[in-house]
Amino acid sequence: MDVSNQNEFYDKLKERLLKTSTWPTIYLYKFIVPTEGTGVKEIESVFDDMNAVFIRKLSKNGKYTSVSISLLMENPDAIIEKYKIATKVTGVISL
Repeated sequence: MDVSNQNEFYDKLKERLLKTSTWPTIYLYKFIVPTEGTGVKEIESVFDDMNAVFIRKLSKNGKYTSVSISLLMENPDAIIEKYKIATKVTGVISL
């Protein structure tokens, strides 16, 4: 995704979050990461010291791991900032 599309995506996400949530709110992040390598640990490290609840699930063939992260977030900007950090992990797909 190029920078302009990425900015547009985050602007729309912020708008939706402001309309549909009261703050602070529990937010659920979902990522798909290649099981091999350090991707799962890297994604989880983005949420260190935040009292996050992590749920990991291997794909049918074990090649990918789904990582769901639930935690209390203060506002849409905080949510978007974590997405921006997490999407730098090699091979990650954010849902």
